[in-house]
Amino acid sequence: MSEEIVEQPILPLEIIDKSVGNKVKVLMTSDKEFYGKLIGFDDYVNMVLEDVVEIDNEGTKSDPVKKMLLNGGHVAMIIPDVVA
Repeated sequence: MSEEIVEQPILPLEIIDKSVGNKVKVLMTSDKEFYGKLIGFDDYVNMVLEDVVEIDNEGTKSDPVKKMLLNGGHVAMIIPDVVA
């Protein structure tokens, strides 16, 4: 009798947890984009980023911000391991 391999589903917060300490791209509902190192987050996906750069719709980068708190209620998408 062969053993069937069952893949366990990966929950969204698990993926975010694995991204802590790595660069992420965060797309906001307001069409803003932020790139930075994910330092931490909570159950509401409020997150703290470090060395953050904002990129506008024209591709212009802002000066880096040392630390930033993003409101999880305005986060549309998180893309792990990106290069800004």
